[in-house]
Amino acid sequence: MSKKKKEYSTRLSSQYNVWRGLFQNLVCKFGYMIRFKLVYRLEVQGLENVPKDNEYIICPNHLSTLDPPLVVSVMPRHVAFMAKKELFDIPFLRWWIDWLGAFAVNRESLGPSTVKTVKIIKDSKWVLGMFPQGTRGVPGEIRGVTKGFAGLAKLTKCAILPVGILGTNEVKRWPFTGKIVVKIGKPIPYSNNPEETMQKWIDAIEELTGFKYISDEETKEIGAENE
Repeated sequence: MSKKKKEYSTRLSSQYNVWRGLFQNLVCKFGYMIRFKLVYRLEVQGLENVPKDNEYIICPNHLSTLDPPLVVSVMPRHVAFMAKKELFDIPFLRWWIDWLGAFAVNRESLGPSTVKTVKIIKDSKWVLGMFPQGTRGVPGEIRGVTKGFAGLAKLTKCAILPVGILGTNEVKRWPFTGKIVVKIGKPIPYSNNPEETMQKWIDAIEELTGFKYISDEETKEIGAENE
């Protein structure tokens, strides 16, 4: 099992090939897009803010399991998302997300293999996608933000592309019953100060979504009050 985890955390540039790109297009830009358009009446704003090169990391807020295929569907380039390593322990899901370009990471510690894979993705002309919140949040709030994404931006000299997602948390099945809005903000240049980059991302997501950032300290205070 440890060997598999290592393989899924370290990628070769040859793995981001035409076949993975084709599979991602078929699943997301065709399959999921039909659902997004037909059921969720997808609206995308700010595509003009997406850089023409691949010198950026896509960083959306996170509400639902629909978020990764949604981002892939609307972006002009292929996107390789980070996925928590535990997902690669599930046989079919492992195959599915592997072919969609995802790679395994330890959310507690982004090790050397993660940095190496991110640089390989950059060289392959794909772009990296990651959720600074790490886990799914709730509408109206931005919690659990860690600065790992800002550190990767610094190491790879990539800008951060903030993406605000609204509406994916609402499970809809009937045509035109849902509404998803994707708002793409202006790129945030990488900085040698990850704390500054993280704050700029938080500010951008607050503006794009209307959600309110709640720090870890505020979360602990709220939890103590509810005990």
